[in-house]
Amino acid sequence: MSTDVVFTGGGSGGHVFPGLAVAETLNTMFEGRISWIGSRAGIESGIVREYGIDFYGIPAGKLRRYFSLRTVPDVFRIAGGLAASLWILNKIKPKVVFSKGGYVSVPPVIAAKLLRIPVITHESDVDPGLATRINARYADHICVSWEESRAFFDEETGKRVIVTGNPVRNTIYGGNPDTGKDILGIDDSDPVVLVLGGSLGAKQINEMIEQVRDTICKKAWLVHQTGPLHITGSDNHRYKPYGFIHDELPHILASADVVISRAGANTLWETAALAKPSILIPLSGPGTRGDQMRNASLLFEKGAADVLAGGEATPENLLQKVNALLESREKRMLMGAAAHSLYDDKAAGSLAELILRYCEA
Repeated sequence: MSTDVVFTGGGSGGHVFPGLAVAETLNTMFEGRISWIGSRAGIESGIVREYGIDFYGIPAGKLRRYFSLRTVPDVFRIAGGLAASLWILNKIKPKVVFSKGGYVSVPPVIAAKLLRIPVITHESDVDPGLATRINARYADHICVSWEESRAFFDEETGKRVIVTGNPVRNTIYGGNPDTGKDILGIDDSDPVVLVLGGSLGAKQINEMIEQVRDTICKKAWLVHQTGPLHITGSDNHRYKPYGFIHDELPHILASADVVISRAGANTLWETAALAKPSILIPLSGPGTRGDQMRNASLLFEKGAADVLAGGEATPENLLQKVNALLESREKRMLMGAAAHSLYDDKAAGSLAELILRYCEA
């Protein structure tokens, strides 16, 4: 059986969950077949299969802006990924390829272009990553989440840019705060502070929380996604550590009064969808491309989040900002409303309709 649409992307939840949101919406609009090309060793393999989507694994090499000894074997993995993508796409003959980014998406996008298959690529961050910049050369449409993202493309490429917003999974909307509190074992009306360091956790945030944990717990329940390798216990019953929050996330997020997180686009859009006030601690430093800093700065400028970046990211400053939000319901509501105003609930539908044009051609 042929495939109508191939999705590609992976490496992190931010490159998978928005794509799944589009796939969910697309499934309500047509009866075609959807497949996904991702890394054999990436997190996307298990997640995508849980959604009942056929998954094709390919070799994946990391794209780097700097030289490393690991670049040499990665070049061979990228070449292998391209060869595998050509074989897969030629076999299943999709009508369109939709890329959600990450370095694994580059070989399938190039393969699609070589096979004259239309390509749509989507970027979640304010500024496009290296994979998106490469994919944009071959894409028929370059979809971005923010109007501000247009500035990162030249005039000619900009003609193919469409601002769609960032798609959010349908399950996020189904969260129930009472169910979330039941899951957490919360039995009073005290506020809930939710800490999300990403699917693998965040060492910096974990260390900061450890120093202010008991103080926060005097005023609120503290729910902490530590990452599966960093979970630690505590005698404080109001501290709830989890290695990774998966199916329960919509309910737990719905129950949160304040969210502390990195500034990855996926988390930002999910918290914005539910109008949650947040304190952002963006990943920064020479080992990053600065995307989270720019995401966080944009939300701060619009009054949609507080930000602790660089030297300001200290336990003392974090505690001060948490207390300020816990002590003012009005401030929480204003910040949450500002975040929600940035969110476009039509993003998944707009992208699905764009894909559908090629399926019906």
